Amino acid sequence: MAGVSATYAEFICATQWRDVAPQMHEAKRSILNYFATALASAQDPAVAVPLRVFAPFAGTATSGVIGRLDRTDAPTAAFLNAVSANLLDYDDTHVGTIIHPTAPVAAPLFALAEARGLTGRDLLTAFLLGVEIECRIGNAVSPMHYARGWHITSTCGVFGAAAATAKLLGLDRAATCHALAIAASQSAGIIENLPTAGKNVSVGNAARNGMLSALLAGGGYRAAEVAIEGPLGWARAMGDVPDIVALTDGLGDSWQIAKNTYKPYPAGIVFHAVIDACLRLRARIDNQTDGIAAVEVRGSALLLARGDRPVRNERDARVSIHHAAACALLTGRAGIAEFMTPVVFDPAVAGFRDRVRAARDDSMSDGAATVQLRMASGDLLQETVLDPRGSLADPLSDADLEDKLRQCAVLGGSGWDTQRVIDAVWHLDELKDIGGLMQQA
Repeated sequence: MAGVSATYAEFICATQWRDVAPQMHEAKRSILNYFATALASAQDPAVAVPLRVFAPFAGTATSGVIGRLDRTDAPTAAFLNAVSANLLDYDDTHVGTIIHPTAPVAAPLFALAEARGLTGRDLLTAFLLGVEIECRIGNAVSPMHYARGWHITSTCGVFGAAAATAKLLGLDRAATCHALAIAASQSAGIIENLPTAGKNVSVGNAARNGMLSALLAGGGYRAAEVAIEGPLGWARAMGDVPDIVALTDGLGDSWQIAKNTYKPYPAGIVFHAVIDACLRLRARIDNQTDGIAAVEVRGSALLLARGDRPVRNERDARVSIHHAAACALLTGRAGIAEFMTPVVFDPAVAGFRDRVRAARDDSMSDGAATVQLRMASGDLLQETVLDPRGSLADPLSDADLEDKLRQCAVLGGSGWDTQRVIDAVWHLDELKDIGGLMQQA
């Protein structure tokens, strides 16, 4: 065997617990954040509808749906839990690719581990490998892959799900190689669908299709050894010539999980600097927002491309420069409630959005922003945020993530015992069977 898939397969099969143990705490942080965001969305129609639609076709009910009493077959559970974890734009973000790595990888692992009675240590090992593969592939095709319109969480997430599932199943090198190659044929997801339920489908499919790729490879299916990087392979079909060095350089020596970040606000990561700057400005004017005549938000081309948009619904609000500024300045908050219908369509908030103007500033890095207030008095106030809260430079603490999970669970109304979830995740490597974690009602 030759090619990137073979190199990854050898790495996946050779890696043992001792090799990944130093990365365990960050893996647990990622999984804690995963449960938080999934619990927040557990009752949402984006979860309930596919659960109902798939029910007549579901197989043996082996796996739980986070935050619900429902149980279903492992592939369906993987789909549903990936959807719920990604739904509110509140999940983790890998710096450099803006992949949300945990949802498409953790969802199939928990579904399969529960179905087959596998250990937390096995799951964590597989999880780290899945995140490593999806983010390395993302590094190799960024930024043009995303710029062309591909939703990178979905398109690269399927590789992470396949790699992780292959490890959890104990596939050999040849089958693992083929699992990754099969995944190349199941990669999809487009940016145009982000404000719609079409986004949910592609994220759920990344989890489910990655699992199915590994299961098929384990059953004897085969695929091209250079399906990822070949002349007519995935990378060239969906972008430019890949950075081959980025695919494998330092493999096993440095870990992509170290570049993972966690959101304090349920909005696209590029809007967090806007929110932080607005919160600072609100404090500077002593919360007296009546005197604001106009707001200018300056940022990179990516910020404007993603967020200079009209707001028609909750999904739009989560990726809107105008709404991020309006809710932070007017309410002093940017939590889940501020991106839901009552606030999004509040006449005062909607009217204030019209005062916000977005301007491109090529001197600003992606993820940074400058916000300027023009007051009715004529005064100008300005704040620039280069490293927003939740970034690698200002990360959320473990306690922050625990609080986030508690708040999300209340919002989701699942009745799950949050302290049991928190304790189980921090001790995941000690669990002999993760089934109890997935049935926390």
